[in-house]
Amino acid sequence: MDMSQYLGMFIEEARDHIQSLNDNMLKLEENPEDLSLVNEIFRSAHTLKGMAGTMGFVNMQKLTHAMENVLAAARDGKLRVTPNIMDVLFKTVDALEAYLDIIVATGTEGTETNVQLVDALNAILGRPTGDMAVPTVSKAGKKYEYDEFVVRAIERAWEQGLNVYKFDIELDQNCLLKSARAYLVFRAVEEFGEIIHSKPSVQDIEDEKFDFEFSITVISKQPVEKIRERILSISEIREVKALEIKSGEVDRTEEKEEIKEVQQDTQVQETVKVVRQQKQETLQKTSKTVRVDIERLDVLMNLVSELIIIKSRIEGLAKKYNDRQYEESIEYLERITTSLHDAVMKVRMVPVERVFSRFPRMMRDLARELGKEFELVMSGEDTEVDRTIVDELGDPLIHLLRNAADHGIEDPDERVKNGKPRSGLIKLSAYHDGNNVVIEVEDDGKGIDLEKVKQKAIEKGLLKEEQVDLSEQEIIDFLFMPSFSTKDKVTNLSGRGVGLDVVKTKIEQLGGMVEVKTQKGKGTKFIIRLPLTLAIIQALLVTVKDEIYAIPVASIREIVDVAKEDIKVVQKGKEIIMLRNQVIPIKHLHSIVGLEPVLDKKKFTVVIVRRGEKLTGIIVDRLLGQQDIVIKSLGKYLEGIRLISGATILGDGSVAMILDPNMLTV
Repeated sequence: MDMSQYLGMFIEEARDHIQSLNDNMLKLEENPEDLSLVNEIFRSAHTLKGMAGTMGFVNMQKLTHAMENVLAAARDGKLRVTPNIMDVLFKTVDALEAYLDIIVATGTEGTETNVQLVDALNAILGRPTGDMAVPTVSKAGKKYEYDEFVVRAIERAWEQGLNVYKFDIELDQNCLLKSARAYLVFRAVEEFGEIIHSKPSVQDIEDEKFDFEFSITVISKQPVEKIRERILSISEIREVKALEIKSGEVDRTEEKEEIKEVQQDTQVQETVKVVRQQKQETLQKTSKTVRVDIERLDVLMNLVSELIIIKSRIEGLAKKYNDRQYEESIEYLERITTSLHDAVMKVRMVPVERVFSRFPRMMRDLARELGKEFELVMSGEDTEVDRTIVDELGDPLIHLLRNAADHGIEDPDERVKNGKPRSGLIKLSAYHDGNNVVIEVEDDGKGIDLEKVKQKAIEKGLLKEEQVDLSEQEIIDFLFMPSFSTKDKVTNLSGRGVGLDVVKTKIEQLGGMVEVKTQKGKGTKFIIRLPLTLAIIQALLVTVKDEIYAIPVASIREIVDVAKEDIKVVQKGKEIIMLRNQVIPIKHLHSIVGLEPVLDKKKFTVVIVRRGEKLTGIIVDRLLGQQDIVIKSLGKYLEGIRLISGATILGDGSVAMILDPNMLTV
């Protein structure tokens, strides 16, 4: 059977399970006694193992099976979860992720077998009883233990002259559908008698919450060997051990165990109930969803984009006719188009949790590597943004979080010395702000040393010693320059000056901006502001001579008319205006795009654009109005033009360039 058609589904679901393993293992590391977490981790590992086996990824299956054995021992109370065990489990998840990366790239799992990791997992189970083993209650003299109900059923069977058998059944290691195979066993055995007990429970067997072994207790008239042979006739049954239970070999389950153990059992049962309830709720939710290939959504978005373009064209034609019915039809078409656009945009929206969820594990490893103590607090994970933006957010946020941990958070002893808590705090948050999504990375570390930044800039020849009247923002801007770093020593984490440069470049490619707020000794906050979508935006159309340009509305603060005499010239010929006691530099869009500016006017139309807290006035000839525009990429040959972020097709078929607000304010 060709399994390649299921590869995409396997990759998506495997990613989800690996992420679930990481998330729950981080929680388990903090609460090693929480058996509900062990159960969740076991289920994810078990499902991943089954999926890998189905797809024929044998090495991945073997590694997950070894991991599952360790989790099963912890789940059954035979093993205490220790930091050393957690380290091995985390390495296992890393190896599984590496397998998945190879599968994504090549369609195969590669040749790496991870024998040492499998041996390390097996060694955990092979160690003698010590700090990992949980003391068990001695049950000498009791061969078979059942609850009151089962014991009474067995006693009645003996009274009626029936036989009672116990079968220990082991499935083949390559069995893919264990619950289905167990169902066949149950059905076959019920031909000969009645099954009164199973271990694990019937529900757990149906949910495949067992390894490759299960046992059943049967009441039957038939001889034991006949039933055993019937079970062995079922395929993928490796071994069947059959024992007859005789009078005196049965005892009721002890109820007077250690109080602590009983309480623990009760807690586990309650926890499992909660987990199952949550799982059922999740199943109800997921049953109403469907996975859709992102390419299909792109096609749908392109069709909506074309509809918006033709709508704009019809609106232009409608102005030539003074027909009320025609105008009403156009208005109705606009409402439908807007609703369709909003619906498609909602379909493309995904929560930033897709990116955020990978960071707790990364920061845990980073804290160990740096020898620091800090807590990562995340909020706003349900904030939604366009899928294309989410896919590009990972690298910038990784750089900012590593920067906060390495540059921002101090060593524990230094923090205590400065009157701070020993453990640092790094906040990662997301929220909507109008048509933008804002992501903040904040730490309570030492802040940016502006003097050190200035000295580094002088050393690199970026700044002259006599230039001392720089603003805080101008000094911070040096940090975003290529090859600029304040670290004296290059490590595998920092010192090469590529981190913040990558952040700025990537965010600006996404049509966003980065702001920095810092206070020495208190901490630093990086603020990323991004558009909700990269497909369709609202823009202000302006003209310069006969050319039309589009400026994104989200970056416009206001539009003002300025008299010629209100424009002042300051140092180096720069022009400014005073607007409500605020100095705002102005630029002629004519000069920016390479045209001769028109200076013989009494009044100028100025569009005030913003980049963070920085404002710049752009002088244009005319305003054509606000309009929904479809962003088209410039293509490979024109992508290096930093002033232009894209192009759009107007209603009359002409092309207008979309200006990049980040470049207008430079």
